[in-house]
Amino acid sequence: MAGQPDASGPSLTDVLGGRTGALDAGLPAVAFVTGWAIANAIVGESTAGVLWGSGAAVLVGAILAVLRLARGRRPAAVVLGLLGVVVAALVVLHTGHAADFFLLQIGSNAASALVWMASIVVRWPLLGVIVGLALRQRTRWRADSDLVRGYGRASWVWVAQYLVRLAVFIPLYRADQVFALGIARGLTWVPTLICVALSWPVMRTALPKDHPGIRYPRSRPGENVHDR
Repeated sequence: MAGQPDASGPSLTDVLGGRTGALDAGLPAVAFVTGWAIANAIVGESTAGVLWGSGAAVLVGAILAVLRLARGRRPAAVVLGLLGVVVAALVVLHTGHAADFFLLQIGSNAASALVWMASIVVRWPLLGVIVGLALRQRTRWRADSDLVRGYGRASWVWVAQYLVRLAVFIPLYRADQVFALGIARGLTWVPTLICVALSWPVMRTALPKDHPGIRYPRSRPGENVHDR
């Protein structure tokens, strides 16, 4: 149907992922807070809490990495995910301050918001880059001004997600609310799924009714889109 993703292939929601990946991302942080709380209750020492929490986070991260590989995820993405957990653990082990486990998360959200905004400004919206790679279109989507505009609009949804996360994480970090930070990190799948769900409806507002959808970029006059 015109203006709809082709039913025979993946929709925008399929390309961006589903509930499983979003849930997985928050589990190491939940494991950290759980290990930290148990150690504090048993040992009553902050150093032990940080050590137990970090060990729990890395262990859960490693288990998730194995499961992701078994599900056919790309090894590079799996390694990066595990590396993020390890770096967060190293930071908190160095500082000895439990809330610092979430510093990497705060920094990555701030950087992500800036990168997504910059990509929209230079008319290379990051959502289009991600979807184009996933659909093996390379840069063909950039030949379609409607898709470029649509990806730009939908990318603002993702910018808003990162800004909302920062608005939650920064005050909690400054207040040293470790439990609340763990809960907030564990629930980040909620805004992620909202973004995934809203991306296509927002993008569709930029597409004419006769547009064939994200799988079929239109070329500029005189250009064969399949040659790109």
